[in-house]
Amino acid sequence: MTFRPFKTAAVLGAGIMGTQIAAHLANAGLRVLLMDLPGADGHKNAVVEGAFKKAQKMSPPMLFTSDMAHRIELGNYHDHFSRLAQVDWVIEAVVERLDIKQQLMARLEQTVRPDAIISTNTSGLPIAQIAEGRSLQFRQRFLGTHFFNPPRYLKLLELIPMAETDPAIVERMAWFSRSYLGKGVVMAKDTPNFIANRIGLFATFLGVHALTDNGYSIEEIDRLTGTLVGRPKSATFRTADLVGLDTLLHVAENIYPAIPQDEQRQMFQLPELLKALVETGSRGAKAGQGFYKKVGKEILSVNPKTFAYEPANTLNLPGLDGIALLPSLIDRLRVLYQLSGRAGDFFRRTTLALLSYSACRLPEIADSPVDVDRSMRWGFGWQLGPFEMWDALGFHKVLYDMQAANLAVPEWIQEMAATGEGHFYRSHHGVPSNLLMANGVLGPLGQQPVEQPSNEIYLPLIKTRGSNLWENPEAALFDMGDGVVLYEFRSKGNTLSTTVVDGLQAVLDQLTQTDQYRGLVIGNNSDHFCGGANLLEMGTAAQTGNWQLITDLLVTFQTLLQRIRYFHKPIVAAVQGRALGGGCELVMACPHVVAAAESYIGLVELSVGLIPGATGTTRMAKWAAQRAASGSVQHIQPFLNQVFKTVATATVAGSAYEAMELGFLPAHTHVVMNNDQRLYVAKEEVLCLDRAGYRPPAQETFWVLGEQGRAVLDHMAYTLEQGGFASGYDRWLAGQLAYVMTGGTLSAPARVSEEYLLGLEREVFLPLLQQEKTQARIMHLLKTKKPLRN
Repeated sequence: MTFRPFKTAAVLGAGIMGTQIAAHLANAGLRVLLMDLPGADGHKNAVVEGAFKKAQKMSPPMLFTSDMAHRIELGNYHDHFSRLAQVDWVIEAVVERLDIKQQLMARLEQTVRPDAIISTNTSGLPIAQIAEGRSLQFRQRFLGTHFFNPPRYLKLLELIPMAETDPAIVERMAWFSRSYLGKGVVMAKDTPNFIANRIGLFATFLGVHALTDNGYSIEEIDRLTGTLVGRPKSATFRTADLVGLDTLLHVAENIYPAIPQDEQRQMFQLPELLKALVETGSRGAKAGQGFYKKVGKEILSVNPKTFAYEPANTLNLPGLDGIALLPSLIDRLRVLYQLSGRAGDFFRRTTLALLSYSACRLPEIADSPVDVDRSMRWGFGWQLGPFEMWDALGFHKVLYDMQAANLAVPEWIQEMAATGEGHFYRSHHGVPSNLLMANGVLGPLGQQPVEQPSNEIYLPLIKTRGSNLWENPEAALFDMGDGVVLYEFRSKGNTLSTTVVDGLQAVLDQLTQTDQYRGLVIGNNSDHFCGGANLLEMGTAAQTGNWQLITDLLVTFQTLLQRIRYFHKPIVAAVQGRALGGGCELVMACPHVVAAAESYIGLVELSVGLIPGATGTTRMAKWAAQRAASGSVQHIQPFLNQVFKTVATATVAGSAYEAMELGFLPAHTHVVMNNDQRLYVAKEEVLCLDRAGYRPPAQETFWVLGEQGRAVLDHMAYTLEQGGFASGYDRWLAGQLAYVMTGGTLSAPARVSEEYLLGLEREVFLPLLQQEKTQARIMHLLKTKKPLRN
């Protein structure tokens, strides 16, 4: 079904959340009116302008590019409320007080257009009560839209319709939120804290009670509830500090009286520790201290008995180090569940409690386990939701242990067990799925299909359909259907190893030899597209003096990327997350790109003592020349200065839109807000190009500026060094970069071919790799994952 997208919106409330919602709507291309109370004295927009100015300094940034701030207009309720009659969608995000929200709704009903949609971003107040007293016509276009903080980066959007909400409006909101805002939409019921916060708060309080009642330290609990078990690095207590202990306290105060029938209601009773910390001003990260406090470079944690901040004690969690080394999350969970001692005891007890609680909340807060799992993955960053974790540990094993611990088991779980069913999720083959990509899920309402939108392609599902055409140990080729194939590389860190490069060469050979396939998508299902060249291979070859191997690798990679650039069939890169160094060069070589909005792309070679040597320097110099109005020095130099600074400072774009501004992505890049649609759009791009009669880019010469242009770039490098932004070695490396970008020994501006500059890249690259400081940078990065500024 096709709906009319929103073009204008208003956000009422310029707090941290409201301002960021407004920013993300602007990211999506909407014109946005952000409003708040009028200033007490003087300038009427003082409140909203102050809030917006502060929010623009947030890190990570709320906008894709700083220019997008111009899409947001600021106003106040006194002078500009009438402007709400012009917008398509109004989002209320004011203080969490029912009376204030109700008063605002009464005023909105008299102002907005009859077809405007109104929603509230409350995180816990009953949706129906907020709309109480409003007309049926108002209530039919009113619902909850619960964004998660920060809304640009967290995928979850809970939609909470009322009984009177028009289903067509709910469908339109879900469609727009997925396609334009990039959200994972979950339909929640109008129950306290909805889905994610209900389960998430319970998980948090499991950790708090383990601290106060079971003798585990803050550091031990965070170790056991973080990346080890597939949750964010911030785990329990760092997350609480980021959310704010006062906020946590407020949520707990609201939910306890609202859930009298909850069998675990006592878990939400306010811990005295939490109340005491808030009362003494320890409100979390915003106050400089909460459960943690940073003093100099040392991280201290609060002693729950004395309230003093103390250095962390040694973790008393024997057996954990070996488990942490297991690469598979499911393997780590299974071994940890069987582990004896304090670590295993904590994990079993809290996991069983969490899974029991999640099961008992169905169908109260949601109709299906998949809604709970998606909410926790998309809203809290868990790699596995509760029911996916239950499947991973073993349905019957967990159920037996749950009953032995006298934990509540809902009737629908008992019915599942009675039928012999041993999995929540099943694939269409009738065997347990790979958890996240199931075609069906069992829940209180029986067997239900997992929604698979027609404009999304999931690589794990492609793999189950016998579409594998070719593979080597680090890459594979899959049939996407309709004559389009997908090259997936899956080396460690998705680096461009020799195996990956050789594989891509073989795939291009195959595409050349047959007319069966119309084009190629290069992409994968990982969080990040590509970590760059395999530095371990390169560093090892350098330390052993195998320079011929490095030369051969460089020539091979340059040749491959040029072949991709000018291949006779359409090749589309499907980019997401980080694409750095050689990964960026691979993307730049592809003449057509589909990029997730959250793509972080950059040529970072100078940070490891090198220059982009596999067409990256050449393409940046060519981009600068082609952006200029003419081939004159005065027209080209500003653009050359821009790309030189970008590469010399190893700048990484903060979004796909910024990557286009910096020259890493072509201006015609198709940016998708929803990363789940990336492979689908890339496939459609190949088909469209093929049907139009594909023609690869022309191999054109371009202007370089010679000695005169290089002198300007050398001075820029000097300025960076004098300003403390570059070391002496950085400046020398920048000089090597300038040498290539301006044409080497050319004394005057000249038109050159790509092959000419590629030769200069090779000329400079190998001697750089022979430098001791470059080798030190490479080895330091491999050991610490941090750059060395020597």
